[in-house]
Amino acid sequence: MSWLELLLIPLGAAVGMYGTLVGTGGGFVLMPALLIIYADEDPASITSISLAVVFFNALSGSAAYARLRRIDYRSGLAFAAASVPGAVGGAYAVHSVPRHVFEAAFGIALVAVALWLMISAGRSAVVRQPLRGRFIVRRTIPGAEEGQEYRYSYNILYGLAAAAVIGFLSSLLGIGGGVFHVPVMIDLLRFPVHVATATSQLVLMFMAGEASAIHIANGDMHGANLLRALLLAAGAAPGAQLGARVSHRFHGSTISRLLAAALLCIGGRLLYVGIA
Repeated sequence: MSWLELLLIPLGAAVGMYGTLVGTGGGFVLMPALLIIYADEDPASITSISLAVVFFNALSGSAAYARLRRIDYRSGLAFAAASVPGAVGGAYAVHSVPRHVFEAAFGIALVAVALWLMISAGRSAVVRQPLRGRFIVRRTIPGAEEGQEYRYSYNILYGLAAAAVIGFLSSLLGIGGGVFHVPVMIDLLRFPVHVATATSQLVLMFMAGEASAIHIANGDMHGANLLRALLLAAGAAPGAQLGARVSHRFHGSTISRLLAAALLCIGGRLLYVGIA
């Protein structure tokens, strides 16, 4: 092990803190960094490292958000179950994707989500009327602070369908899926931002765990890759705890804009590298 690889620990801490703050697990930040650091590695190796770190980050973040009572467990477990087939399929499909195509597709996905978040950030703060009709579920989440309560409703079929698609994309791209799931939960499913970011961590824990198990079975996670994942996870776990603790200091629209800005910068760079 090179001493330079010890720098993966502070990198993991930064990824864990920011990823938990915005509810994405940090994979969308970690993957571009890994693509730059390990320029000669194939996409399957890099995604296996990223997904393992996302799993440990999401595990730590979920524990922190559980103490803050922001997780919608019923919805999160339903979405996690719906993501299983896609997560398994994406873990196998990544082996057949050339690196330049992988980078270009990743860049396009991140830029698209960034633009969506920029457009919808203002609307996320609007109080919406409860939905009515078939397949509508209503949730009431009591917060940890006195008098705090989150009330919302959404179409469960939309949520399950989105989770199935996101499961495939997240596993294929090695980002855990939070970067897609949080915007969908906020804008399409009408979740309060802080509940969306917390519940996303629970979904990520299962989604990344499923995909990581496939990579272990395929032999992608071993030797140097395993060591790198453990070093990153050593920083990501405490970083996730810090991210959850400071999240209450940020307004929901601020979190959305922070996420959009990072996605636009990272996605633009990857898209340029992929098509250059």
